[in-house]
Amino acid sequence: MKRIFLFLFAAVLFTANYSLSQPKPQGGRHAFTFDDLLGFGRVADPQISPDGKWIAYTVTNFSKETNGGKSDIWLVSINGGTARQLTHSPKSDNSPRWLPDGKTIAFISSRNGTPQIFIMPIDSQGNKSGDAKEITNISTGAGGLVVSPDGKYFAFSSDVFADCPNDSCNKTRNNELENGKVKAKIFTHLPYRVWNHYLDGKRSHAFIVPATGGDAIDVTPGHYDTPPIDLGGTVDYGFSPDGSEFAFVRNTDPMVAISTNNDIDLLPLHDGKPAGEPKCITAMNKANDNQPIYSPDGKYIAYRATKRPGFESDKSSLTLYERSTGKIIPLTEKFDRSVAEVIWSPDSKTLYFNADDEGYRSIYKAALTADGATIKQITRNMNCGSLCITPDGKTLVFGKQSMTDPTELWRMETDGNNLKQLTTTNDARIARIEWNPLEPFWFNGAGGTKVKGFLLKPPFFDAKKKYPMVLLIHGGPQGQWEDEMHYRWNAQMFASPGYVVVMINPRGSTGYGQKFTDEISGDWGGKVFTDLMNGVHYALKTFSFIDKNHVAAAGASYGGYMINWIEGHNDDGLFKTLVCHDGMYNAVSAYGSTEELWFNEWEFKGTPWTNPKLYEKFSPSSYVKHFKTPMLIIHSQHDYRLDVSEGFQMFTALQRMGVPSKMLYFPDEFHFVVKPLDSELWHKTVLDWLKEYLK
Repeated sequence: MKRIFLFLFAAVLFTANYSLSQPKPQGGRHAFTFDDLLGFGRVADPQISPDGKWIAYTVTNFSKETNGGKSDIWLVSINGGTARQLTHSPKSDNSPRWLPDGKTIAFISSRNGTPQIFIMPIDSQGNKSGDAKEITNISTGAGGLVVSPDGKYFAFSSDVFADCPNDSCNKTRNNELENGKVKAKIFTHLPYRVWNHYLDGKRSHAFIVPATGGDAIDVTPGHYDTPPIDLGGTVDYGFSPDGSEFAFVRNTDPMVAISTNNDIDLLPLHDGKPAGEPKCITAMNKANDNQPIYSPDGKYIAYRATKRPGFESDKSSLTLYERSTGKIIPLTEKFDRSVAEVIWSPDSKTLYFNADDEGYRSIYKAALTADGATIKQITRNMNCGSLCITPDGKTLVFGKQSMTDPTELWRMETDGNNLKQLTTTNDARIARIEWNPLEPFWFNGAGGTKVKGFLLKPPFFDAKKKYPMVLLIHGGPQGQWEDEMHYRWNAQMFASPGYVVVMINPRGSTGYGQKFTDEISGDWGGKVFTDLMNGVHYALKTFSFIDKNHVAAAGASYGGYMINWIEGHNDDGLFKTLVCHDGMYNAVSAYGSTEELWFNEWEFKGTPWTNPKLYEKFSPSSYVKHFKTPMLIIHSQHDYRLDVSEGFQMFTALQRMGVPSKMLYFPDEFHFVVKPLDSELWHKTVLDWLKEYLK
């Protein structure tokens, strides 16, 4: 469920001419528009050259004309300055990775059809010095590029048929699936579909191929997935520094639909080929272990580990595996945040990581000691990701963003000093936009617990005026609203027509300690609902410019569930209308149609037949007789996390109760609405609906 927050390439676009009038431009600046959002270049994936002089990265741009997006590889000096575009393919180029000689960049490109690995020569001045050369030609495509430390081999992942011995077999089977006249499917085990696609007997496997080209070898054969089908890290396989070993993550439990037991295996290599059987180093832990990263000196493997089987949002702790002894060394047991991305310092004495932190994503330093590590926070009130470090170990490079700044690359010293912006991809467009930053506030939630919220004022704000309010409820539920340029639920787009936007991180949110995160499980409509309502009433009482007679709420995934819950509990009529995207209506039917059974079993403390009372208690379907608030429902056919039948059932109940309601159905989208023209319709429908009840 947490993956509802993810992905840069799943950017949602907005309608250019929504019906609600926007404030008029003033002083050469205008309210945030679709053209502004569409015009932003999405900066991602910085990679520092071996000599520390250059940073390769990707910029993704979207177009309504093509109804999609395209990525290119760019280069900028470690000192900033003018960036240069290295690739200009009609198709996407992404995932740049430097070879150790510093003269070559490997990358993934779809220029010839399916994504494959290419290499491109670079001179000492950072210029492209020759044509790109295709290295792989695997019919199922290549992704997840990793370069061995000696530069002799590439590792990548590809979805293949587990029983196919070679690529020719995979190609034949794919052709049969795509072109066969019979489209029926036969299932023999769970899961039979994941996220937005049916598995069709395929597994994700890791491959190794010589950097000079040749046959790619499947090094994780069998009926398991590497990377795992869910709950993986930012990277889930890689080479040891001397190339003699390959670490990878997989889940070998008999039914992964009810299991979070990802494990780390080590495979001996010789000349880039398997030289023995894999060894599991985390077998004693039945919870999630992922993201193995070798220390540069080869002494350790750092990874993330949780403790509670079946709980995907348990705290991820930074952990070391000592290769010579097999000793497991926890590093962040007393650190009450969940570790996200992790990188090593070149001298293997320090690890750097980021973590959700009260509405931001902060960077931390873990300096190794004789008995563990000393943790120090480096950044505060900043949203930082895609961490990397210069070869001399003195400088961190990362992407930084906020509600008023799309991601750009920044650098700073490893102690947090001398912060400097390196890329300016979007500066010119930002200079023409009138918008406001997030304003944090705290209030007392259920039981007096301190809860954090954010408020966003509309453009050209006038404190003497009254503005309608929209409450946005995040998904997960174990996630957080944070200070970011979100490309789906963008708070600036809700504020732009003239609304005050309130975003609250209630019980279940990450970044406030594990106890706070835990307190939603088994209590979906309990303390979290009180937190949200207390936050709404605090905002209405504290901010006099909010019109308390014109309040709406909207949310997706768990946020959609909460919208459905509010529909049955809006006793005082505070909310004049509601917007639900991909929400749960019936807790029992949602269990039977989802692919992540472990999630529902953890959150509802069992199955519908072992704990039926809890499913009934917190199912919005149990409160249909109280439905009265006008609602817009949005759901998509290929949403396999929360099946489209949940939206249909909610719409049926509203119609049967005579409640004004509308449903927007997408036959070819999934948990996210990603196609630009579909997204345009999404936002026109949402904003028109809000206008009708908040005007």
